[in-house]
Amino acid sequence: MSSLNKGIGKVLVTLKWDPSSFDEPDHDLDLVAGTFTADAPYGEPEYLVHFDSRSPDGTITLNRESKTGQGFGSDEMMTLEFDRLSETYGRVIVGVVIQQGEDRKTFGDVANTEVWISEEQQELCQSDFSEVAEATAATIGEFVRKETGEWEFQPYLRGFDADPETFGQTMGYAPA
Repeated sequence: MSSLNKGIGKVLVTLKWDPSSFDEPDHDLDLVAGTFTADAPYGEPEYLVHFDSRSPDGTITLNRESKTGQGFGSDEMMTLEFDRLSETYGRVIVGVVIQQGEDRKTFGDVANTEVWISEEQQELCQSDFSEVAEATAATIGEFVRKETGEWEFQPYLRGFDADPETFGQTMGYAPA
């Protein structure tokens, strides 16, 4: 690289939501990151990070995972280290999916849902999912490696009506 500016380095994604009332099943939302190779940036991801896991190389880690939304502060946290991610990868999409039980739940059904993406102290993106209230899953943003090797962030709120497995397989497809 000819530039001293390496673009985006280490990013934190945080998600919070209110627990369900005592007479309802728990709300279980999950952060998901899909990683795509530079030569196949659309379609199915090379790998997914979700449900208390990390990437094979340790550059993307789900640090905190909640199944209920109970507790103080963020319910889920994910760290993405783009300054360490192999040059093999050219695109990473971050999203949120709602685990479905007997009754279909959408973002509009879950109170006070918010997600933030930040690099150090700089907020890159924030959403309360009101624009995709009828969706059961949504992408939040995508990180793309430029020709210079630097990573850049692009907000990318897109709702899906999909279960977790289908969302993971289709979150990276280009919109029709």
